[in-house]
Amino acid sequence: MAKKTSSNSKTSGNGKKGAAGNGAASGAARGSGSAGVKRSNGKTGARAGTPRQVAYDEAAVKTLSSLEHIRLRTGMYIGRLGDGSDIDDGVYILLKEVIDNSVDEFIMGHGKRILVRYKDGMFAVRDFGRGIPLGKVVECVSTINTGAKYNDEVFQFSVGLNGVGTKAVNALSDHFRVVSFRDGSYKEAVFSRGKMKSERSGKTAKEKNGTYIEFRPDTEIFGEYEINLEFVEQRLWNYAYLNSGLTLEFAGNTFHSAEGLRDLLDAEVGDEALYEIAYRREGQLEFALTHTDNYGESYFSFVNGQYTSDGGTHQSAFREGILKGVNEFYRKSFSGSDVRDGVVGAIAVKLLNPVFESQTKNKLGNTEIRSWVVNTVKSGLVDFLHKNSKAADKIADKIQRNERLRKELAAVRNQARDAARKVALKVPNLKDCKYHLGDGEKGDESTIFITEGQSASGSMVSSRDVYTQAIFSLRGKPQNMYAKRRVEIYKNEELYNMTVALGIESDIANLRYARIVIATDADHDGFHIRNLLLTFFLNFYEDLVLANHVFILETPLFRVRNKKEPRYCYSVTEKDAAVNELSVPEITRFKGLGEISPSEFGRFIGPDMRLMPVTIRSIKGVHETLEFFMGKNTPQRRGYIMENLV
Repeated sequence: MAKKTSSNSKTSGNGKKGAAGNGAASGAARGSGSAGVKRSNGKTGARAGTPRQVAYDEAAVKTLSSLEHIRLRTGMYIGRLGDGSDIDDGVYILLKEVIDNSVDEFIMGHGKRILVRYKDGMFAVRDFGRGIPLGKVVECVSTINTGAKYNDEVFQFSVGLNGVGTKAVNALSDHFRVVSFRDGSYKEAVFSRGKMKSERSGKTAKEKNGTYIEFRPDTEIFGEYEINLEFVEQRLWNYAYLNSGLTLEFAGNTFHSAEGLRDLLDAEVGDEALYEIAYRREGQLEFALTHTDNYGESYFSFVNGQYTSDGGTHQSAFREGILKGVNEFYRKSFSGSDVRDGVVGAIAVKLLNPVFESQTKNKLGNTEIRSWVVNTVKSGLVDFLHKNSKAADKIADKIQRNERLRKELAAVRNQARDAARKVALKVPNLKDCKYHLGDGEKGDESTIFITEGQSASGSMVSSRDVYTQAIFSLRGKPQNMYAKRRVEIYKNEELYNMTVALGIESDIANLRYARIVIATDADHDGFHIRNLLLTFFLNFYEDLVLANHVFILETPLFRVRNKKEPRYCYSVTEKDAAVNELSVPEITRFKGLGEISPSEFGRFIGPDMRLMPVTIRSIKGVHETLEFFMGKNTPQRRGYIMENLV
């Protein structure tokens, strides 16, 4: 279970998780604000709710300081805010920005140890690099576009090329302290929300060269959040895998890797690897790959130590290089899907001038590196296969099995499509939305809710945003698909219809929605359906989960209200607190989603929607978990439940 530490902050409403963390779908089309149009003398008047007109003159133009802009437009600098429930939430990005600077020191050959600490809401990072030049300490952490990252001789392969990272941490922290140690002297500066409170300097004989930074995320910006220590540890492992020889220390644990990406894949797949991991490090490119018996493809891609969760040109070139390498070695023309189905790979490149899609650096855009990556991966894989005949035999066998499965699927797919057309005429179980993934910003907010039964979906259909929110209704409990072959999907009418609705019938590249949200009742049957759906996705579409597309909707268990206000509570603790605070309260226990009226349901799938992301700690743990909870070991499972029943 993830260990979480709660911030000691009051809720400000900024920490709620919405559409991909950036706010849920707009409520403009929910029907609550569709006031009519006033008419006068036959002319169309202003629609109700039109913003008040203000003079657009010189006085309306404002110039913000850099730090004011960071606080006002936080998303431009750190992506979403979030509440700490997702590894890409803002509080973790702040920590990443600080550690990045320490790792850059290691990359340049200075300091092999980084200490990270978290206590009482405060992060602290200490490295043993060169230390910030003492005369520039204040500017380096508070003045935008100031830093040595622009000097290629000082920092050659840095992620922080924009001169923003530490300044954003400073601006978004209610306490920020930096101390630089250089050759027996130090310089310290303390800030609050980007404004300097104090500075001092002097001599010190105790401290080794390096930089110390401590900060506390500002609750005015982040609201109420929780720190998941497992997310922190996952990032530290990534730093270790990508920087062989670097040691990081956190919470009594040491993070160190001797063989880089080979260690990363070994930790991820373990005994599930079908053959010895193929590994190559050549110049500024490092990659590792193997096959498993899982469906789909899984990749971990990095640029200058930054995890690019959305991939980019280096990842697509890596995939192409794998196909070309296999075809060259076997002198065949295998299809990409047959070669790559079951692949788990990792690639890391170092670039002087990486081009990212945003400040958060989730996707690489450098097109000029394609041929370099393709050719390096191809030649490296061919060399590996010549030297490892057992691995070559395993890959050939895997490709042949993939070919047979593809042909078997093709044979039943047409039958399934014909059946689906007939079913679609009788069971309209998909209520689609207007915008889908790939349709710009609205498409990035697209969500499909998978519900149980018409009762639950009824309230959601009436309260959803028809532009970005779709609903797919299950008729009951879906089949347990653990250990089933993929062809079984096409023989199951309901699950096949669901894959068609999602757009993943042939390939997840055609996914139609940014978020797949499982929305079931908070009772035993609802939890069972949730587990069955998770089993389906993890068994056949694990890469959807790895790409952070699958979520669970949290809905309130109780409504506590008096004549003045209602409060919706998601736990017994929240309910008890509300009962104590409200006079003469009325308590309602929601037994199912269908019991929540459409007028109420709108707020639970609106801007304050609570989504719990489904994440995978490691690929190798998926099969073990599914086998225990969804396999045929009923006696052992029953014993475990009885021993741990609360």
